[in-house]
Amino acid sequence: MSGTEKSKAHAEQAKGKVKETVGRAVGNERMTAEGQADQTKGNARQAKEDVKDIFRR
Repeated sequence: MSGTEKSKAHAEQAKGKVKETVGRAVGNERMTAEGQADQTKGNARQAKEDVKDIFRR
């Protein structure tokens, strides 16, 4: 299950990066902010999974 969650985190980070880049390219501040928010969610999910992995050892 942890691998699935890590995959979701990486996908969310990638989606956010793309959204942020496109938002900057077209000058859409809302899309840029949404992309940054998606990246932050992905980072938080990844950090949560990393903590879980530490306690499993």
